[in-house]
Amino acid sequence: MSIRPPLPPFTRETAIEKVRLAENGWNTRDAEKVALAYTEDSWWRNRAEFAQGREAIVALLKRKWTRELDYRLVKELWAFDGARIAVRFAYEYHDDSGQWYRAYGNENWEFDENGLMHHRHACINEHPIKADERKLLWDNSGPRPADHPGLSSLGF
Repeated sequence: MSIRPPLPPFTRETAIEKVRLAENGWNTRDAEKVALAYTEDSWWRNRAEFAQGREAIVALLKRKWTRELDYRLVKELWAFDGARIAVRFAYEYHDDSGQWYRAYGNENWEFDENGLMHHRHACINEHPIKADERKLLWDNSGPRPADHPGLSSLGF
């Protein structure tokens, strides 16, 4: 059985830690690695797409990151209670034509006793931006540097 600390019930500090761990994982764009944070039967709503189980999550993420190139994500804790966390986020990417986009959204997460997410509800909207309007700027894939501003500091 996999255990992914921090575990519920969350405190403000552990909820913030869980959010940053999720952000760091997604910024790797490694679908197999990201999927390990979810239960085997995890249920997702991602925009208008529904997925259940790790295999479906991996497939969804692989499709996503094949289209969303140079993806950079920042998440921020919005609220928490017991085994639930609500986050808001923004991410930027470009498509294969070079058009940049910024997406904004909210996610509601629910975790099991082992710290694995078993429900994820995501609402996401996006719009095109010019390359010089990008704000999520750091080198290579991977975690956002500690000194890079978060959503509130960026005015998102």
